[in-house]
Amino acid sequence: MNRILYVDDEPDLREIALLALSLDPDLEVRTAASGVEAIATVADWLPDLILLDVMMPGMDGPATLARLRMAPLTAELPVVFITARAQAQDLQTFATLDARGVIAKPFDPMTLAQQVREFLG
Repeated sequence: MNRILYVDDEPDLREIALLALSLDPDLEVRTAASGVEAIATVADWLPDLILLDVMMPGMDGPATLARLRMAPLTAELPVVFITARAQAQDLQTFATLDARGVIAKPFDPMTLAQQVREFLG
């Protein structure tokens, strides 16, 4: 069973991702509405992969990733950005931030679990 944390400030997208990923019997999924909530969640429920929205109010995705990298427990945690900003220049920027990859929004709910499995290795 792989644990997936989906972090997004949009309630509708969290719900769609939760439903799409929960269809895969090998994925255990939780969601968080902000970077701060994600940091709190990983403190007591360590996921195998975090799907992290880039643009969020307060602590955005890159800032959340930086905070995760500072803690020994989460320093090596695989993170995949979820973003509507999936142009070539944006992808190059995200690649320098130590993320495992990028999934473009809007994502396809029918293929999201397969994409997650590929990032899990």
